[in-house]
Amino acid sequence: MQYKGLKLAIIGASYLQAPLILKAKEMGIETHVFAWAANDVGESLADYFYPISIVEKEQILEKCREINIDGICSIASDLAMITVNFVAQAMGLTSNSLACTEVSTNKHLMRQRFEECNDPSPRSYWVSDVAEAMKCPLTYPAIVKPVDRSGSRGITKIYSGDELESAIAVAKAEGFDQHVLVEEYAEGDEYSVEYISWKGKHQFLALTKKYTTGAPHFIETGHIQPADVSDELLTKVKQVVDHALSSLGIEFGASHTELKIDSDETIRLIEIGGRMGGDFIGSDLVQLSTGYDFVKAVIDVALGCEPQRPKPGETHTAAVRFIMNQNDAQDLERFCLKYSECVVKYESASDFNHEVVDSGTRFGYCVIKENKMAQTDCAKALLGR
Repeated sequence: MQYKGLKLAIIGASYLQAPLILKAKEMGIETHVFAWAANDVGESLADYFYPISIVEKEQILEKCREINIDGICSIASDLAMITVNFVAQAMGLTSNSLACTEVSTNKHLMRQRFEECNDPSPRSYWVSDVAEAMKCPLTYPAIVKPVDRSGSRGITKIYSGDELESAIAVAKAEGFDQHVLVEEYAEGDEYSVEYISWKGKHQFLALTKKYTTGAPHFIETGHIQPADVSDELLTKVKQVVDHALSSLGIEFGASHTELKIDSDETIRLIEIGGRMGGDFIGSDLVQLSTGYDFVKAVIDVALGCEPQRPKPGETHTAAVRFIMNQNDAQDLERFCLKYSECVVKYESASDFNHEVVDSGTRFGYCVIKENKMAQTDCAKALLGR
């Protein structure tokens, strides 16, 4: 495909979109970035920047028609995908449907669809206040979270009804919808699954093992690919995710599935986003561990071009660890000196004067790649395992 001269709209200008903007420019594509002006990195990286909030979809559509874009996309943001698919559908470009967008960006509707289609998922209740929640047949522990947010925002694990009021208040403060989800707590280890889809055919890319702070807020502290699971369990994961993607109507582009697997290897879907996973999972770890250019695949789909299929080959171990406090920063400084040959990128804040409350408030990160599939000393040392 000839990319030179094509125009790509990108929704969002934060660091999350930087790999997308840079890849598009590397391909010779003209980049048109939309976001609220906040001095984010994407504002200066873009060929053209428009200070329009990503939620102003009608205004963005008008501008995209004026520009005559050839495609539109975003990565790692559920909120951005609402605008992406709205504009694409209005302009006859490649994207998932508006119906798919609705169920893949609203966790309540997602749970309903999973139940209708017999996809394994925790039971949940959509409530607006404590009084409604107390009428539900809840079991504890339980999870309270917003219906429309990601990045660990507003999530609380509670152990009794006495904690409902504060947990619901936290979820409402983070969400746009003033309803929240109260759902049964799924036991087990956390994983995420990256796919690329084209015309309803889903291609598995990577299974990631996730590490978090645990209760009450489950903020991600690190990720590793490939996750160390048996071939039999991986096959089961693929079957569950393939079915769930079709249940949601995801036909095009990247998807990021979060799930839990308990000691009996029972799989339960937590949520699926019709977009690439954040936290360097999609933008960095997939290519480092498999060699597959996931970011380019997202751009190809947006431009109406079938993405390349992953090629079998040597798999590497790739991982990221996040800095949660000053001690983490000091540990990672020592790590980078000892394992410098494995370090792909590293960044740390210079001060640590706020509380880490979600993924967006962490103090930095270290991304590494090993040259062997076995999770040897480097990755284990990085993640403290």
